[in-house]
Amino acid sequence: MFDKVLVANRGEIAVRVMRACEELGVDTVAVYSDADKHGGHVRYADEAYNVGPARAADSYLDGEAVVDAARAAGADAIHPGYGFLAENADFAARVESTDGITWIGPASDAMERLGEKTHARRAMDAADVPIVPGTTEPVTDPEAVREFGEEHGYPVAIKAEGGGGGRGMKIVESADEAESQLESAKREGEAYFSNDSVYLERYLETPRHVEVQIVADEGADGEGPADESDVVHLGERDCSLQRRHQKVIEEGPSPALSDELRERIGEAARRGVAAADYTNAGTVEFLVEEDPDRDPAEPLGPDTPFYFLEVNTRIQVEHTVTEELTGIDIVKEQLRVASGEGLSVTQSDVELEGHAIEFRINAENAAEEFQPANEGSLETYDPPGGIGVRVDDALRQGDPLVTDYDSMIAKLIVWAGDREECLARSKRALAEYDVEGVVTIIPFHRLMLDDQRFVDGTHTTKYLDEEVDPERIADAQARWGSESSATDDDEEVTEREFTVEVNGKRFEVDLEERGAPAIPTPGGSGGRTQRPPQATDDGDDGGSSSVDVAEGGEAIEAEMQGTILSVDVGEGDEVAAGDVVCVLEAMKMENDVVAERGGTVAGVHVGEGDSVDMGDVLVVLE
Repeated sequence: MFDKVLVANRGEIAVRVMRACEELGVDTVAVYSDADKHGGHVRYADEAYNVGPARAADSYLDGEAVVDAARAAGADAIHPGYGFLAENADFAARVESTDGITWIGPASDAMERLGEKTHARRAMDAADVPIVPGTTEPVTDPEAVREFGEEHGYPVAIKAEGGGGGRGMKIVESADEAESQLESAKREGEAYFSNDSVYLERYLETPRHVEVQIVADEGADGEGPADESDVVHLGERDCSLQRRHQKVIEEGPSPALSDELRERIGEAARRGVAAADYTNAGTVEFLVEEDPDRDPAEPLGPDTPFYFLEVNTRIQVEHTVTEELTGIDIVKEQLRVASGEGLSVTQSDVELEGHAIEFRINAENAAEEFQPANEGSLETYDPPGGIGVRVDDALRQGDPLVTDYDSMIAKLIVWAGDREECLARSKRALAEYDVEGVVTIIPFHRLMLDDQRFVDGTHTTKYLDEEVDPERIADAQARWGSESSATDDDEEVTEREFTVEVNGKRFEVDLEERGAPAIPTPGGSGGRTQRPPQATDDGDDGGSSSVDVAEGGEAIEAEMQGTILSVDVGEGDEVAAGDVVCVLEAMKMENDVVAERGGTVAGVHVGEGDSVDMGDVLVVLE
């Protein structure tokens, strides 16, 4: 076993990996950016090293800096967690070529084979794993998209080779959209994955998203699984409740699958992974065609069509669901395989017991299209407990919200003997979860536990986007949300809670103070961290994003947090009202940022790939 492991990640997943290391007697090393110097993963690790500024590209994505930190710490292995460099085959190869440091994950060549979607589709097809009808080679010409649509029908999915989570995927509804959607998919692929290669698939209208957790040993030759006996599947998870292809709630086992179909999908995953010479942990994802008229009491039969989607060559956010069902610590299995000890379990050892659900506790406002919070601190943070309740987190009460990266605060995982009991226990746990100072999607989760389609287990990947009434989400946020709110005229409202006793009985009282708070609080606005103003208001209250700035012109600001996909103007360019100045990706959607009035570009303050917050100046016009 290793002596010291560097975890090349942050937040709750870094702490989760460090906990497994500690139980195995392995020392841990954290890396952190300037924004995370007081992060929970830094507090937990035995030692920590700064790897650069807040911008991920200059810190957590800087492979050279991460390896240098491992050398400085004397670490003999690197675990990437998920996200950042976890699925970067070049980084894996860098670690593999570094003397004295072991990569905890699949081999870089296996990552490359399965990370590129067309390669993965060819590999799975050769292993007799069903794939969605589509291309197995990249597509560059809009005419190829039109020809595919004529042959297979619309809509057609254009997918980025290196994509995932909906990024780099565009849906073509008709031949007229082929060119624009192809360019959009290529642009997102280049911006997010440095790879503008795309391929085509028949778009499944209402599938279920089911994924199989696998762990694989190196086999007797040490060069990858000798056969399927070296690959163990740990059951499936159902990730069908999604918003714009981003998972929100995950559970296992799937409430939709029959035992026969479950076994077919699990064996397909084992077969495909073994054929690809894949080792360590990974997830094989499938789309299962849901019958819209299915009786909730009748699961999908063994002949139900299912198709390979992709392989995630890393540990998943939702691996915790499988751990609760099997009692197997997947991170420890990763460490054992990478260190040469081998898996501690065989397929016959795996037994799934009960039901488990994971709720992502994100700092987002579900009533505002799940817009991420751009400021705040955990004024109150009191997670639930009790039998069958697990919370994976890194933040603690009083910690500021770091908005430079993803919006996840924690994960709540609930286990029970069956799905009905698990839903009831989840209601209790979510009601106990007390978070103040930061808006979260806890109210949304509580709503879903009363949603008939979710309770019945008949929801599909389209249900949340296309069928759930936004008013229901807004009502849930108003009922259970704990964030401060402003009145219609933007007057500041401070909320305070008191406990009073009347005739020996306790009562909880909420008090709203309008205007300035009666008791000053550090930092203002309830102690929340305030971003420094970038510009001063020009007095236009008509909703314009243009304000006076230092250049003497008018600024076009970001109206939401996101990533710049393209900048379409340069300094000195003449623009007219309505012209697109840049494209901003936010919440899985491309948004054209336009000039509200004409002028000359005096300054461009962003570039492709930059992360921006709401209110940041993008372009200045004069």
